[in-house]
Amino acid sequence: MSSIFAKIFFSMPVNPKQLKIKDFAYFLPDDQIAKYPLTDRAASKLLLYKKGVIADHAFWEIPELLPSKTLLIFNNTKVVQARLYFQRPTGSTIEVFCLEPVSPSVEMQQAMQQTGGCTWKCLVGNAKRWKEDLLELGFETETGIAKLRAEKVEKLSDSYLIKFSWEPQALTFAEILEKAGNLPLPPYLNRDATDTDKQTYQTVYAQKEGAVAAPTAGLHFTGAIIEQLRQTGTKTVEVTLHVGAGTFRPVKAEAMAEHTMHGEEIYVSVGAIKALLEQLGESIIPVGTTSLRTLESLYWLGMKLKTSENFTSGLEPLHVDQWLPYQDKTEISAQEALETLLLYLDKTQQDHIRATTQLLIAPGYQFKLTTGLITNFHQPESTLLLLVSALIGENWRQMYDHALQNNYRFLSYGDSSLLLP
Repeated sequence: MSSIFAKIFFSMPVNPKQLKIKDFAYFLPDDQIAKYPLTDRAASKLLLYKKGVIADHAFWEIPELLPSKTLLIFNNTKVVQARLYFQRPTGSTIEVFCLEPVSPSVEMQQAMQQTGGCTWKCLVGNAKRWKEDLLELGFETETGIAKLRAEKVEKLSDSYLIKFSWEPQALTFAEILEKAGNLPLPPYLNRDATDTDKQTYQTVYAQKEGAVAAPTAGLHFTGAIIEQLRQTGTKTVEVTLHVGAGTFRPVKAEAMAEHTMHGEEIYVSVGAIKALLEQLGESIIPVGTTSLRTLESLYWLGMKLKTSENFTSGLEPLHVDQWLPYQDKTEISAQEALETLLLYLDKTQQDHIRATTQLLIAPGYQFKLTTGLITNFHQPESTLLLLVSALIGENWRQMYDHALQNNYRFLSYGDSSLLLP
């Protein structure tokens, strides 16, 4: 059977900056985009890619399909109801989509516990109609009616700074969003969120509030499957990457050199780093691209700290630039990188790494900790598809061709894959 993909001549460039995003295009029919989740999370299909061989399975079989002595990496971020709708006195609606806290400058988890007021970077829909100094939104709580106010502080190049204040002031911002906000479903679903989505668009292990999109590869796991994994000897560890709206940002540049990768906050505990250190040489499989980016970012943070003269001060912000892996550099082993992170945390008396990452994983990337991946099927011409191609090479075309021909469901609420290169 001929491939449904248009024939594209592809040669691996030495530097990923030379990649053309059009070389990662494929035709995705709208009827294969999963608009709603299955009733049973674990009933989804699972495509197993193992050393170039493809096989069809159900997700509930995954405990038997993983390599022995696997360590799974879960992203425990929790999606917040970050979309707020304010109604103007004229009747028109202004949408405010909360992206990240700006003031006070604290970790995301702390920002969600802020009381009284805060300032966030936000996207604003229908912004030209926002003429008032303040917009107000009333909503019900267990103790009565509450009121949220929004004020435009500054227009940025791609967003706005919005100052929020509310009454009663004792409410946390997490409580404000929970009561007044709406779940930000991915734009390609083309529908409003329902009450059911509040449960189905969260992983069963979601804990740390701060994401505006779910780490969707984890949506297939149930409590029963996680328990079965433990009984069969598979270990698990949790990290946190707060998924931002940038994950849906299309690549508009012709060449990747002109694309700016979105940044996201990551948090990894001392215990998680020690578990990774003990697992080196065995199977380490992230659940989802966000877990993978967190995992690989740890190596580059360790490498940067190892080569920094004053890395133990604890004052310098930790950050991974998108092109760091592709620059001329002195590399260290994965063991050295993780040991350096532990030394840094010990010297600075911290119990977790906090950093931002813009890491772009594309063909040409050399994986440092990752040996496989559990992931869904991604949009054409996306950075997530670049990541998959970096892991399994040009075989991503064969894999996606197979999935399309065998009626796999695509994107956030779609089916899953286990990639073992």
